[in-house]
Amino acid sequence: MLLIPGAMFDQGSPPAALDWLMSQDQPLPRIWFADETPQRPVVLAPYRIDRYPVTVAQFREFARATGFRTDAEDRGFGLVYDEHGWAERPGVHWREPGGPGTAGVAADDHPAVHMSWRDASAYAQWAGKRLPTEPEWEYAARGAEFRLWPWGDDWDDKRANTAELHATNGLTTLEAWQQWWHTLCRRDGPLPQTTAVGSFSPQGDSPFGCADMAGNVYEWTSTLSHLYDEATVCDPTVRKAMGNYRVIRGGSWMNLRYQVRCSERMHGDPLGWSSFAHGFRCAQDA
Repeated sequence: MLLIPGAMFDQGSPPAALDWLMSQDQPLPRIWFADETPQRPVVLAPYRIDRYPVTVAQFREFARATGFRTDAEDRGFGLVYDEHGWAERPGVHWREPGGPGTAGVAADDHPAVHMSWRDASAYAQWAGKRLPTEPEWEYAARGAEFRLWPWGDDWDDKRANTAELHATNGLTTLEAWQQWWHTLCRRDGPLPQTTAVGSFSPQGDSPFGCADMAGNVYEWTSTLSHLYDEATVCDPTVRKAMGNYRVIRGGSWMNLRYQVRCSERMHGDPLGWSSFAHGFRCAQDA
């Protein structure tokens, strides 16, 4: 774990960051990202956070020691993203992330996936830790000064495991991503997936040395979804998550650059929801 000093910082995105999103090759609806604003000052006590997401090997040790079964194992299916969107696939869970017969897909040093909020919380408690709060996660990812990605404000697709790393022709628009993804889903062979934790260190690390905070796997936080300002006008789908879901950070291997920014917020149902791109890392009071 890495020690993060106590600090006060402005959580969220300044207007200029949203202006950048609007300047991309295919302008994105500003309302999608309104829940990142306005910035607000947050005071943090010193804390520790895992340098890497929790790995398959670490989660296996927990499962063997406790007999724990994940939500995906208990319900008999997991979520994968195919050419039609999110789909329930029988037999998918952290041990076999692609379904029956794929136990060797994710190596021991890859992040554990198909992790629900309950799964992540149970592991953290067993390990004598906890899930990071949303402000703790963001501060560990970018430091005191605002930056788009952990390494800075200049995008580099070789610093993180994202869709833009795997695509051969470059992905600059949602339309290009959809075409690329649909092509992948229709061909034989495995999809791109997680990479070993720390594969992009140190060039992709945060100012504090945290690895994989952009891409690889979505990461759960302990924070209940909320707006920084209740007067914010945001996407209706996001509005419905407020007070019900838990905040997810970091983006994943299947996302584009704007979805793996340090301040990008996603929201997940804590009641069993997980997918082949969902993992977590732990924190601890200093």
